[in-house]
Amino acid sequence: MSEKNKLTLSVQYADTRLQETITRPQIRKWVKAALFAPAELTIRFVDAAEGQQLNLAYRGKDYATNVLTFAYNEGEEIADDEPTRADIILCTDVLEREAAEQKKSVEEHTAHLIVHGVLHAQGYDHEEDDEAEEMESLETELLEGLGYADPYAAEK
Repeated sequence: MSEKNKLTLSVQYADTRLQETITRPQIRKWVKAALFAPAELTIRFVDAAEGQQLNLAYRGKDYATNVLTFAYNEGEEIADDEPTRADIILCTDVLEREAAEQKKSVEEHTAHLIVHGVLHAQGYDHEEDDEAEEMESLETELLEGLGYADPYAAEK
């Protein structure tokens, strides 16, 4: 890894259900694939109660969601050598349910959500149609590079 994309990564399993199947080396590989600048990231797996609490406190939405990204330098101009700093929260309950509904493995869906969260941490968004197209296209390209199918294929 080049100094340009230096990564400091912390992985926390507040909800330990995926600790044996979604490993730190896998997570590091997925994060690095989506990283375009230096970063200091925390990936945290939580249960539905913590996911709902965070979503309500920070987004005003009273339900657990699959992934939340808290980018600490969001909207700021970041120098080339300044790392992106973010916490990426994955709700295990939602992640597992969505994987089953979408007929995907938990590994495949987790890889997608981590790539999605890392892109958010770097300023990508999907509020507008053109932003969504760009982000989805990039996610698809990155995931295919990691050996996973297009996560949006069923929607097309």
